[in-house]
Amino acid sequence: MNVVFFLVFTLFLIVLQTIILPSFSWFDQCFDLLIIDVLFLSFISSHYSMVLAIIIIGCVMDSISGVPFCYHTFSYVWMYIIVQIVKQLFFQRNIIFIFIISIVSIPIQHGFLLFSVFVHQGVDSIWEFNFNLLIRQVFWGVVFIPPGIWLVNALWQNWILKIKFLRNNVFKNTEDRIDRI
Repeated sequence: MNVVFFLVFTLFLIVLQTIILPSFSWFDQCFDLLIIDVLFLSFISSHYSMVLAIIIIGCVMDSISGVPFCYHTFSYVWMYIIVQIVKQLFFQRNIIFIFIISIVSIPIQHGFLLFSVFVHQGVDSIWEFNFNLLIRQVFWGVVFIPPGIWLVNALWQNWILKIKFLRNNVFKNTEDRIDRI
């Protein structure tokens, strides 16, 4: 049932980022919202199946966006790897850890974009890169990623409680029906 929650949440973020937010004038300063999803998946599990889920999320975003293919996939996988490495050093629920990852995650994506522009257009294109946008997105990422991760965690815990309640309620009703027979 956790898969259903993360599937719905990921689709919500994709719709929010690709359909709803572009209608606002300040959208160009918005960071990639799926970073919240990728970081949360990185925090809750170290299992290799998360890498597959993150690759699928990246492929979906690569297909939807106009950036070079594998841009989102590689940046999301690198974020996952960095979180797993840094998780070994810090307590994973530490607020400082979440702020550090929030600060690092957006430059990782911009680094991949800058590298792809460098490979395609040469050294002179690096100086035309919009570093002010990077700074603004890092700022908004630091402001919104930690509360976003906290909100996803609260929604996920609520989802788990509701699923347990439904399972117990359905099991109890089934038991009562069997006893009556």
